[in-house]
Order: sequence, then C-alpha cells, then structure tokens
Amino acid sequence: MNAGLQHLGMVDWAVAARPLEGQAVCGDLHLVRSFDQGVLVAVVDGVGHGEQARAAARAAVEILERNADQPVTVLVKLCHEALMETRGVVMTVASLQWPENTMSWLGVGNVEGRLLRNRPGFGLCSESVLLRGGLVGYQIPPLYAVVVPIRAGDLMIFASDGLQTDFDSSVDCSASPQQIADRVLARSFKGTDDGIALVVRYHGRTNE
Repeated sequence: MNAGLQHLGMVDWAVAARPLEGQAVCGDLHLVRSFDQGVLVAVVDGVGHGEQARAAARAAVEILERNADQPVTVLVKLCHEALMETRGVVMTVASLQWPENTMSWLGVGNVEGRLLRNRPGFGLCSESVLLRGGLVGYQIPPLYAVVVPIRAGDLMIFASDGLQTDFDSSVDCSASPQQIADRVLARSFKGTDDGIALVVRYHGRTNE
C-alpha cells in the first residue's frame, strides 16, 4: 500500500508499506508534518506486529504530530513517557529546517535513515542516521541529535527493519519519491515482519 506522491512545503514525499503476511494491519507508520519553518519526518515501528503494534505506533505518531516544531530529542522523550503502557516502538525522527537548510535527526532502535546527495565532482554520497539502542516506552539511551546540512535535491530514505539494510543500493535518485519507495519495498522486503519505506526529496527555499 502507498499514499501516492505528496507535496508539502519544500519537500515531495511518498511511502510504501506492507504488513507481515497474514496480518490485516501494518504496525509500521510514518509522519510528514509541516510547521512554521520546517517539516518533521518520522518512521515509527511498533514492536511486533498486528493491532497492538499499530496502536503503539499510532500513539507515537499522534504525539509527534501535535509537537512537530519541537527538537527531535524532546519528541522522543515525549513519546517515551507516553508509551510506557504499550508494547513500545523504535523510531527515527528528522526535523528539516528551511532557514538554515539543515536536518536534525536521531534514531532509537533499528529504523534506518539514509541521506543521499549528488555533489559535483563527488557523485552520489550517502550518510546514515546514528542509531542508538533502546526501546521507546521501555528504555532509552541519552539522546543526541546530529545536525547535517541539506540542499535542494537531497533525498532521504527511511526504512524499518522489515527491509534489508542495503535497501538504498542501486537507488535511482532521478526517479520520483513514489517510484523509489515502491522499488525499495519490492526489492528489500524480508517477509518476516511489517515493512515500510518513506522517501522524502528536499527542494529548499528555491520553491518559495
């Protein structure tokens, strides 16, 4: 299942997700939410699968949506405090800021994040989010966000552990976000858990 290509402020994005075979719902959810000077992007993976996993992920997404303008460290702490009576989640959260052209991101658990950028003279460069061990709603480590510069045309791909870790290999960065998300899911889905791929292309301030 996918949401189709979406345009939000200065990003285009798309998602593709699939539940574990035999499950009616997917416990891997996403959020792309604009705020005053940026956009918050997240993938949340509820522990396990089925309705309880989805409920935990949904609770986290609702907190992120209500507080999208907050620093990513604050957002993870808010989710942790609210999810202690649930199965818990793993998550990666990224806050893209228009004025500075920066992205602040962090991950707790195993939701992978990749930043892909084409740079003249260097070709395609890849950078990964720093993942810290832990489970939001049960136990989290000290939280430190990493801030990286971003430019128009940069591509971010977020994937749950239902996908192979080399999901970003052979990505055609010239394709649309929906084409990339669909291909990543089709090629990398393990079939042993729910899976999701969220693709975001940053356009910067040039589209204002």
